[in-house]
Amino acid sequence: MRIALDAMGGDFAPANLVEGAALALREYDHITKLFLVGDTPRLEAELQRLKFSDNRIEIVHASQVVEMTDGAAESVRRKRDSSISVAVELVKSGRAEAVVSAGHTGAAVAAAQIKLRNLTGVERPAIAAVIPTETNYFILIDAGANTDPTPHQLIQNAIMGAAYSKHVLGYANPSIGLMSIGTEDEKGNEFTREVFDLLKQSKLNFRGNVEGHDLFEHPVEVVVCDGFVGNIMLKTVEAIAKAIFRWLKSELIKSPIRMAGAWLARDAFRTIKNKTNADEYGGMPLLGVNGNCIIAHGGSSPIAIKNAIRVGAESIRHQINPHILEEVKRYNESAGPKSASKS
Repeated sequence: MRIALDAMGGDFAPANLVEGAALALREYDHITKLFLVGDTPRLEAELQRLKFSDNRIEIVHASQVVEMTDGAAESVRRKRDSSISVAVELVKSGRAEAVVSAGHTGAAVAAAQIKLRNLTGVERPAIAAVIPTETNYFILIDAGANTDPTPHQLIQNAIMGAAYSKHVLGYANPSIGLMSIGTEDEKGNEFTREVFDLLKQSKLNFRGNVEGHDLFEHPVEVVVCDGFVGNIMLKTVEAIAKAIFRWLKSELIKSPIRMAGAWLARDAFRTIKNKTNADEYGGMPLLGVNGNCIIAHGGSSPIAIKNAIRVGAESIRHQINPHILEEVKRYNESAGPKSASKS
């Protein structure tokens, strides 16, 4: 498996990116080539700092970096030698099978769309985030790629999320919920009510509207929303998970009895912490583009980068795109020309 890493993307690049790459190569024998894309002298310096060498590493020089203040599509066109553009180009040329980036999300999405193109029948790609609950894992889609979609594009998100849930997470008939402000059919704004009607007419396993508390009390396997709402939800959920453990720690150290109880329950605490730790999930697949693209948080730690590379390898192995193509085609054929005209 050959993976290209945008080694200059992210808040702590290139240090965390190179260290994460080293962790991944130490752990995953099935990665046959890892391209580190970025400023060659800086990447070589990081490898020397870590005292790490591996013949599976190949540095590909890129002279430019997309800054967080840069426009998304504009940066891809203006900074053609940026690390994200060069990394995606490696996938386009076939040298790499997946690209991983913790840099500017908009630029990564734009580069993937411009260079790799969308899958046939998919109008806009969407980011799929895997979120744990007590009883299952659900896909939150879209987690930030498309903040202003059409209703028809949200149906495509549901189709792609269901395909990922089925073929990667292993749910035989994943249930789908539409994020809204109430579970009643008529709740929501004009946009969500139109999406609701389209989902209800589809042959997907649509359970109806879901609210925030349903995500963890009555979870579905796929939660559909636009990228604006999804990104806020994702970051809020991750922040709450971190905050709860900080609050818990501050209370447990207030007395010897509490500390003793915490020691006895340490395995349970560790299990829950690992399950809710965003670093363990690493990166999120960008579904709908003609290639494998993994989006990681800008503040990713080396462990998060390691796991983002793992997700990239899993994407290569599962080959989700043919399944998405098949499901989108089936939906379009069953919905008829009216569906396409709504986009």
